[in-house]
Amino acid sequence: MAHHRPLSSIDRQNIDDGKVGLNTAAKAAGKLYFGTAVDNRYLNTGNYTAINSNTADFGQITPANSMKWESTEPQQNKFTYTGGDIIADMAKKNGQLLRCHTLVWHSQLPNWVKTGSHNNATLIAIMKNHITNVMKHYKGKCYAWDVVNEAFDDKPGNNYRSESIFYKTIGEAYIPIAFAAAAAADPDVKLYYNDYNIEDMNKKFERTKTVVEQIKAYPGARIDGVGMQTHLQESKPLSEAAITAVMNKFASMDLDVAITELDVRLQTKGANAQARQQRNSIYGNVVRACKNVKRCVGITIWDFTDKYSWVPETFKGEGEALPWDANLKKKDDLYDAILKAWGPASS
Repeated sequence: MAHHRPLSSIDRQNIDDGKVGLNTAAKAAGKLYFGTAVDNRYLNTGNYTAINSNTADFGQITPANSMKWESTEPQQNKFTYTGGDIIADMAKKNGQLLRCHTLVWHSQLPNWVKTGSHNNATLIAIMKNHITNVMKHYKGKCYAWDVVNEAFDDKPGNNYRSESIFYKTIGEAYIPIAFAAAAAADPDVKLYYNDYNIEDMNKKFERTKTVVEQIKAYPGARIDGVGMQTHLQESKPLSEAAITAVMNKFASMDLDVAITELDVRLQTKGANAQARQQRNSIYGNVVRACKNVKRCVGITIWDFTDKYSWVPETFKGEGEALPWDANLKKKDDLYDAILKAWGPASS
């Protein structure tokens, strides 16, 4: 089987050792990584860390929570990097890329940001100060930053989130202002806008395109990519063609794309082989779409195990969304579906 690019000695060694994994397969298909989110709370439980540190499967990690605003600046101008540093150090030690997540989001904010009596000028200053400090602390450690996360709501029209303190106080300009501050803080890191439900050509996708254009037009701002979170459900299958079309559209705007938070949930009660097969085939569609589109840099799953998935507490009665089960055992059917979609990693 011909490879899209020559394998590095590490890839060869992994394959020679029989360690063909999700990441070695992604790299053999010409991608930068296959990765996972990692949650600080569980690093010392069972073999959680051993699995997410295995670079045959995961060449990239994302801190699930420890770089969010409530963690990094819990009190105004008092920065705490302990949790984020643990993940950054882990990535370095393992030789994994680090996607840093996230600088400006309406959720997981400390109260002083959420309920403070800000005006346009003071909140812009607070936002710029946060971006500058956090990015300078992690300079040289992150492959990419999700600068702004989830700007649009899910109501008809997918307007800007009215509950966002940033939108309420600053207006839609908060997004390009954030990207300009990020570009100034670190000229080398990749800057992303990250959102969910933009995996087919819907209104939210159109909104995202518009926001990209606004960022590109704003003095000093830069955007390098769009993160497609890709939280999907088995009951609403998404085709390879639909995902590919969206990726190609972003690529035509001279953007990288990344699948940043992939999971595919199903109704767990009475779940049968057919539902699981459908879930597996949706995973395959996402992987093949990324494989098809040159500007798709890689895929990150939103943690690797059902044990620590956000799905069951958010969507009652749903789960089984990830390639490892709640006992941290690999689901061979789903794992193999992902491997197969990347294409054979050895001849």
